[in-house]
Amino acid sequence: MKNSLIILCFFAAGILLGIFDILPDLPEKHDISMYVLYFLMFLVGISIGGDSHAWDVLRKANVKIFLVPGGIIAGSLGGALIAALILKGMAVKDVLAVSAGFGYYSLSSLYISSIRGEMLGTIALLSNIMREIFTLLMTPLLVKFTGPLSPIASGGATSMDTTLPIITMYSGRDFAVISLFSGIVLTVLVPFLVPLILSF
Repeated sequence: MKNSLIILCFFAAGILLGIFDILPDLPEKHDISMYVLYFLMFLVGISIGGDSHAWDVLRKANVKIFLVPGGIIAGSLGGALIAALILKGMAVKDVLAVSAGFGYYSLSSLYISSIRGEMLGTIALLSNIMREIFTLLMTPLLVKFTGPLSPIASGGATSMDTTLPIITMYSGRDFAVISLFSGIVLTVLVPFLVPLILSF
C-alpha cells in the first residue's frame, strides 16, 4: 500500500496546485502528463522487450489470451446490469454504455455526450476515471487477495497505458504482455461498442 499512498499523495498535491493556481499554465498548455506517460511506456517497453520469458507467456497462451479481455467485457457489462437494477432512474442501455467505456474516459465520455447528452457523458467520465484511480491505488491488494489478473480486469482499457507500469510492478513482467494485449483489445472495441449499445 505504500506505493499506492505515494501515488494518491502526488495526485492530491496536483489537484491542490491546480485549484489554487500555484503553478504557471505550462503543464496545461503543453500537456506534460502525456510526455511523462510516453516516458513510462518507453521504460515498460524496455523492461518487457528485454525479458524473453514474457514473450514466451504470450506464445503459450495462444487463443486463451482472448479470455482476459472477454472476461473483462462480460464482467463489466454484467456488473452494469446489476447496477441498472439498483439505479432505477437510469435506462439500462445508459448504464451499459457507461460501463462499456472500460476505463477509456476520454473517448467514451465524448461519444456518450454527443449521443445522450452532457450529464451522462460526465457520469461516464467520472466513472471511468474512478476505475483508473482505483486500479492505481488498489493493485497491491488486488494482486495479493485475488491474483495477478485482477488489476488487468480492474484497469480495463487503461491496462495498456496509464495502469500498465503499476500492473507490471505487482503482477510481474509475465502479465505485462497480457495486460498490454487486453488493453489494446478493449481500447479498439470502445468506439464500436458504446455507440452500438446506445443505438438500441
